[in-house]
Amino acid sequence: MLTKEKVQDFLKEIEVDDLVNNLQIMGNDVYIDMTAHSPAMHEKKKLEAAMKQAFASEFGEDIHLKLKIASPEPSEIQQSQIKGKQIPGIQNIIAIASGKGGVGKSTVSANMAVTLAKMGFKVGLLDADIYGPSVPTMFDTEGQKPISVEVNGKNLMKPIENYGVKMLSIGYFSGSNQAVVWRGPMASKALNQMIRDAAWGELDFLLIDLPPGTGDIHLSIIQEVPVTGAVIVSTPQHVALADVRKGIAMFQMESINIPVLGLIENMAYFTPEELPDNKYYIFGNQGAQYLAEDLGIPVLGEIPLIQSIREAGDIGRPAALQENSKIAEIYTETARKMVESLVERNKNLPPTEAVKISTMAGCSPKAK
Repeated sequence: MLTKEKVQDFLKEIEVDDLVNNLQIMGNDVYIDMTAHSPAMHEKKKLEAAMKQAFASEFGEDIHLKLKIASPEPSEIQQSQIKGKQIPGIQNIIAIASGKGGVGKSTVSANMAVTLAKMGFKVGLLDADIYGPSVPTMFDTEGQKPISVEVNGKNLMKPIENYGVKMLSIGYFSGSNQAVVWRGPMASKALNQMIRDAAWGELDFLLIDLPPGTGDIHLSIIQEVPVTGAVIVSTPQHVALADVRKGIAMFQMESINIPVLGLIENMAYFTPEELPDNKYYIFGNQGAQYLAEDLGIPVLGEIPLIQSIREAGDIGRPAALQENSKIAEIYTETARKMVESLVERNKNLPPTEAVKISTMAGCSPKAK
């Protein structure tokens, strides 16, 4: 005969006794109320399946397990986390940040956007660098203005589109020679409008090109939208990497808790056009790799210092669009690694915190 003591001993044996709130036995029916480790639906289903299998194996098929699994109460840390509201239609929001200015973050953002578009993804790019918007120049869209469109009875901004990327930037609203002199709240309000009052449509990725450093704009973005992950851009020298630590630390704060998908080392080495196989480590060698290993994050790519990247950005046609070129290959591999890191992140975190991307474009979770 099945007794309460036997069931309690078994629950201790399979190490779930601390999750059990109530246990009752009526004949061959065992009633158990439990609290799951995580509020995620797949975790609760996994626990239910494991419990039923364990009970059937231990007590036989004649014993009927009646489970009631509740979600855990949010912890103080979870309650204090800054989380934005989901934007309908946008699957993944990636913040591209840097610890300091001058590391080529906007150039990397532009090239990553067009590379993802070439890979078959639906991509948007928000230029959140309010005080130094460069997206209009890099996408050859200077002077263009977003038009108003009506969506479900609401007037929204239609993003500018080029090379398969939908874009919004404060540069489309202020003149190219006009300085943006705003206090933090004004800048944050402008960003809020570009995020929420825009007809982005269906996107696999919205890349957000953040200003350098850590501050008001970064917090506003995090409060406004649920950022899926962050990508950090740095150059190899020690002074840049020291600032990268601060940028990563900001995303890893308990109140923010945004996964860092990886580090992109920009200007990793110099390759002259006439000597394409030569590498000169002007700013130092493998600085990003050492930092990434120390912080436990992957290096997504090493972007060389090539004259054509700068020239392509200046004329408004990102270098990643150059078919069959070395730089296009490097950006494609970097984007693939970012997607792999994202797939891994979405697989390991509850779906309430991350929305799985619909197309993998040949990417898979990284092998352990």
